[in-house]
Amino acid sequence: MEAGERQPRIIVGVDGSGASIQALRTAHALAGPLDAAVEAWACWDVPAGFGIYLAVGIEGFEFAAKQSLQQALADAFGAAVPPEIRGRLLRGSAAHLLIDGSRKAALLIVGRHGHGGFVPGSVSSACVSHAHCPVLVVPAQAEGADGGR
Repeated sequence: MEAGERQPRIIVGVDGSGASIQALRTAHALAGPLDAAVEAWACWDVPAGFGIYLAVGIEGFEFAAKQSLQQALADAFGAAVPPEIRGRLLRGSAAHLLIDGSRKAALLIVGRHGHGGFVPGSVSSACVSHAHCPVLVVPAQAEGADGGR
């Protein structure tokens, strides 16, 4: 976070996984005590070898990410998403975007394991290693546990 900013910002990496939904709930729980705004970031990109996908158009990837973000917010909070939580859709590598965003954040929250990448936890590992602010890595809620609502 930069010195001139009034309200701290918590950035949450969201991919629709159980761990990212729990990360959203954790960010909400911390937002009040920290008097922070929460940005839920869903990152998307066209897969490597995208040439075949151009026939379909890249809009489908962006639409899928938008749907995933909206569903994750609904899964975390139900129909009433708290007003301090704002969704944001970004194109690019999740790890790179989250690390860059951490330059202006007070806290970065990511799930331990997500849906993307070949190596589970690769985004959280990259964020822990390279972020410019503290990083909180949240596991998925255990089955049968209270959903945090």
